[in-house]
Amino acid sequence: MLWEFDIHPLDGLPDQEAQRIALLANETGICPNLSVRSARGFLLESDSLNADQANRLAEELFADNTVESSVVAPVGDSRLVDHASSQTKGNCPTLLQVLLKPGVMDPVAQSAETAIRDFGYSVSAVRTLRKYWIDGASEEQVAAISERILANDAIEQTVQGPLGFDELQQGCEYQFKLLTVPLGGLDDEGLMRLSREGQLYLQLAEMQTIQRHFAELGREPTDIELETLAQTWSEHCSHKTLAGRIAYRDERGARQFENMLKETIFAATTELRSRWGNKDWCVSVFRDNAGIVRFNDEFNVAFKVETHNHPSALEPYGGANTGIGGVIRDTIGTGMGAKPVCNTDVFCFAPPDTLVDDLPSGVLNPKRVMRGVVSGVRDYGNRMGIPTVNGAVFFDSRYLGNPLVYCGNVGIIPVDKSFKQPQPNDLIVSVGGRTGRDGIHGATFSSAELTQESESLSGGAVQIGNAVEEKKVLDVLLAIRDRGLYTAITDCGAGGFSSAVGEMGEEIGAEVWLELAPVKYAGLTYTEIWISEAQERMVLSVPEPNWEELHALCAAEGVEATVIGKFAPTGRLVLKYDDEIVGDLAMDLLHNGRPPVIRSASFTPAEIIPLEIPTSGSELTADLCRILGSYNVASKEWIIRQYDHEVQGGSVVKPLVGVNLDGPSDAAVVRPVLSSRRGLVISCGMNPRYGDLDTYHMAASAIDEAIRNCVAVGADPARIALLDNFCWGDCEKSETLGSLVRAALACHDLSLEFETPFISGKDSLNNEFSFVGSDGKKQTIAIPPTLLISALGQIADVASAVTMDLKHSDSLLYLVGETKNELGGSHFALIHELEGGQVPTVDPAIAKQTFAALHQAIVQGLVASCHDLSEGGLAVAAAEMCFAGGIGAELELAKVPKGSIDLTSLEKLFSESNTRFLCEVQSKKASEFENLLAGVPLACLGHTMSEKELRISEASGSAPVISAKLTDLKTAWKEPLAW
Repeated sequence: MLWEFDIHPLDGLPDQEAQRIALLANETGICPNLSVRSARGFLLESDSLNADQANRLAEELFADNTVESSVVAPVGDSRLVDHASSQTKGNCPTLLQVLLKPGVMDPVAQSAETAIRDFGYSVSAVRTLRKYWIDGASEEQVAAISERILANDAIEQTVQGPLGFDELQQGCEYQFKLLTVPLGGLDDEGLMRLSREGQLYLQLAEMQTIQRHFAELGREPTDIELETLAQTWSEHCSHKTLAGRIAYRDERGARQFENMLKETIFAATTELRSRWGNKDWCVSVFRDNAGIVRFNDEFNVAFKVETHNHPSALEPYGGANTGIGGVIRDTIGTGMGAKPVCNTDVFCFAPPDTLVDDLPSGVLNPKRVMRGVVSGVRDYGNRMGIPTVNGAVFFDSRYLGNPLVYCGNVGIIPVDKSFKQPQPNDLIVSVGGRTGRDGIHGATFSSAELTQESESLSGGAVQIGNAVEEKKVLDVLLAIRDRGLYTAITDCGAGGFSSAVGEMGEEIGAEVWLELAPVKYAGLTYTEIWISEAQERMVLSVPEPNWEELHALCAAEGVEATVIGKFAPTGRLVLKYDDEIVGDLAMDLLHNGRPPVIRSASFTPAEIIPLEIPTSGSELTADLCRILGSYNVASKEWIIRQYDHEVQGGSVVKPLVGVNLDGPSDAAVVRPVLSSRRGLVISCGMNPRYGDLDTYHMAASAIDEAIRNCVAVGADPARIALLDNFCWGDCEKSETLGSLVRAALACHDLSLEFETPFISGKDSLNNEFSFVGSDGKKQTIAIPPTLLISALGQIADVASAVTMDLKHSDSLLYLVGETKNELGGSHFALIHELEGGQVPTVDPAIAKQTFAALHQAIVQGLVASCHDLSEGGLAVAAAEMCFAGGIGAELELAKVPKGSIDLTSLEKLFSESNTRFLCEVQSKKASEFENLLAGVPLACLGHTMSEKELRISEASGSAPVISAKLTDLKTAWKEPLAW
């Protein structure tokens, strides 16, 4: 029998889910006066459950009787349909029921199933559902509400009216059949059609290479062999564009790269490590799931930032949920296993006020995307007990079809556990979640361009995570790591077992017994088992004598561990199902057989067009408020408050600081080892608007920003490591790839100048969305070139860390760094819709000297507060410091360090020149502070004051060009995203 449990808010209590739906219907313009009632529910299939037992489950497990009521009945009972109808405005409300599609991960149902069995009841399947009774909407409006608000077709289905089934689909037993793919007779067009329709997304040269290989073998490939090659050779897994041959040309001439990444970013780190010799503090770079640097004598630190863009475009919650889950597993799978200590996240969205009528077909509402992504990251991190301590959000209309979701994780790992090496004849062990159809073609899908059909074609590429399962896996892995029970570990990420086993066995060989892999439900083919990206799975290399102890430890913690093969020293990947060989590939073909990608790239610097600054009608106080209220600058408190940034007890400098804990921190400071005062500093830098003018300076500015954010809280600039994450458009286009190469060259140059090594990175290409417009023509939205630089700094004693909020009402305020006429790509230009201007540049020699001097001043206790100047320049930095500390300030622009070029008041206020800080210094320490910073641009601009105002004038005695109450500035900053 199939039972349904509907859980309703008690009469008279708020129906918050219904209120949310009504608000969204109004915000999106679908229906302004909607009446909604909601319920959450469970479907439970059992041959033995009786009514008394069902009611007990409702009262003791599913419902909170303090605030909820329940209706329990077999599916199809009229009580399930009619309940709540009487409480809507009309007599005949429309009932919509939303369920996850069969095969989609349902973590709540999994937990419920376990709990039901703990009651001693037998149950064969559980699914969750949501129910809505809608009144006051037309048939067309109901359809729009269902499509745009209630359900996501990538993972969910909507049923109008009663459910039309009496049993849950569990799948039927798989009947083995070996499948081959005929390649021999295909011409080039046929090969590319197979690549596209089979969601392989391989290029013609790659398809031809595969065709020739199997022709030489005298046979056709099996489906699993073709899929394995597609996963391993995908852009997502092999980074074939950036690691390929590129003929590059810019204004300085032509250059040939054999491997662009190795010759730029990797090369810089290699040179620095050689330069440092035995003082090298890098441990493992660009070789494992995360980069590793030295922390202290006992521990090293691992850091990785990933992207999960395409899945998040289709299903924001699930995409972001598994994005953060995946990068946590990257850290867990680094070396012999690192313990995660904190998360970071950076998001790029289209503006949330984008009109529904402006959305192309297949694009989700940006506000819905934003809410889903934030919720996905929030739930996974919070449930695993990992603090989210740093991040950023950037808005641009070009992210409409491709939101960007960067997720990062930092972990600590014992010094003697920082490397791994699988051994011949070790067992291949799968630990954690079971395998299902979620994530099929995830790696290849992530390498393709999105279109308006992607939601229906690639829904299987979306996974839903289960943080509770991953937490259990983490805990048991750390225990068996410390017992030395395995020789290597990696995560089951993109490509699933195909990637994990293929990479671990590259130097040895592997034999896999696919029928042994635990599955979520019956019916999975051998190929689906192999390439599924189902979450919360790790792969271990386990010496056979250790298997029994490892298995027992896992079982004691409720974690499934299964032997699925062995690392056989054959140099081949052999895949079996019920003792029949379904795949047999040479490891050399898999990892070295892909033909090199050969690209041409060009970059022509844009002509610098003077910015036409308004000469009249620009009221600078109003401009400051507009910039503070622009989405990129405005408070992200709505997001930050949803994250737990205190769990584990090591957070020192939090994401929000100040007297009311609502000021924007420059960076996070975390104490990962509670018995030590040594800390980690995590920050980021990203300036996509600068890339519209020059991606070299965009990259240089992002590096400078990430480093100065670290330095602003007290990090030692001599111990900062960097990560790069390139998100770009279609790099088949020469000019698009050229802009990426130019950014990579900046990373190389600045890394060497600053002596900040890159230790890890990731790229996500083809971030373009194509659709057919109302005129019947194909249109494409490409994201702006977007480079995220993440910085991992260290601080010797967390007690020396400083924050950005003003502390005293009688301090001096110093501007450190030179201000230039650099309004190109600035937020002042943005609010006035101005184009052109000089993009901010970096003077590495001055910047390095500035960072070192300011660090010494902070370490010596001379700086009470410090804030870097970035978006909005001096005016925004001063406003944020004032309202974060609840202390006013008075500044004089005539004293701004500016070199030999005359600047207007507007340029001094809003220029976004790099390597600048605003520092609060008490008068008694001013002389020492000035002496320590001798040789770098420095000036005392003014002082703090008890009046709750910010006053900025050109010179002493002149009328203020900016005069505002702190409450007004703070309100302008807080209101836009105060959802």
